[in-house]
Amino acid sequence: MMDVRSLGYVVIESTNPSEWQDYGTNILGLMNVPSDDGSVYLKMDQRPYRFAIVKAEQNRLRYCGWELADEAGFKQAKEELQAAGIEFTEGSAARAKSRRVRGLIQLQDPSGNELELYWGGELDYGKFISPQGISGFETGFNGDMGFGHAVLPASKLAETHAFYTDVLGFGDSDYMHFHFSPDPNDPGQGLNFMHVNNPRHHSLALYEDAANPVACVHLMLEVTDVDEVGYCLDRVQAAGIPIVSSLGRHTNDNMLSFYMATPAGFAMEFGTDGLQMNWEGFTPTVTSLPSLWGHKFNMPDA
Repeated sequence: MMDVRSLGYVVIESTNPSEWQDYGTNILGLMNVPSDDGSVYLKMDQRPYRFAIVKAEQNRLRYCGWELADEAGFKQAKEELQAAGIEFTEGSAARAKSRRVRGLIQLQDPSGNELELYWGGELDYGKFISPQGISGFETGFNGDMGFGHAVLPASKLAETHAFYTDVLGFGDSDYMHFHFSPDPNDPGQGLNFMHVNNPRHHSLALYEDAANPVACVHLMLEVTDVDEVGYCLDRVQAAGIPIVSSLGRHTNDNMLSFYMATPAGFAMEFGTDGLQMNWEGFTPTVTSLPSLWGHKFNMPDA
């Protein structure tokens, strides 16, 4: 079974990467990393960057980068994928260098979400200096909890969930099922929350969604101080950025957060106080109430 450690980075395609530089530094409080390739790189801890925004003809989440423990685990992952009949592409040396990793492969899940499995993520130990004075983001020791979590659309929910659990070795954390109409024949939409080998309650969630043009429902960043959530909310309101969900506290991971729009069209959850779990003997839960309070969603018009 694969040993996936964390969600290490995301690659976002953008028609205007400079929008992300402004959004990332002035709103999220991330640190811009100078580059000479026209892309925007945003840093939040000891890793060289966590967000790479590259120029493209459309706005979307392109890749989620999942970190494996070491080279032996990387080789084992490739062997297991081959045994399962799952196609993948070896990342070039130039691609690995740009990702600041030792090696990577690229593949798709059954719903078409693109991911990279990598090993040997660099630590540059460059000091993180937030332009907004944020003291730190919750990423664990040397970033071993990853930058946060991603919620991805899954047109083939059951098959995609099985891919992550049975092939990639993710563990189940929680399941929710939503009905958005009173129609008794409405099948509703499922939402699987999954964890990898770190204490974060979930690093990935799959939302049953057949039509998502930006390949992402939301990403999440977690700060270590509740006041930073309030300060960020003030910045969002002052900038006129649409608030996708009001402040609230989730049931399953205890996260105190709100959601805002991003330049790519998906949402960004900004929160604090998420649960850190001991997975030994854990029984996955089924939750019917998404939040203890708050989190009133209001999706902005496209």
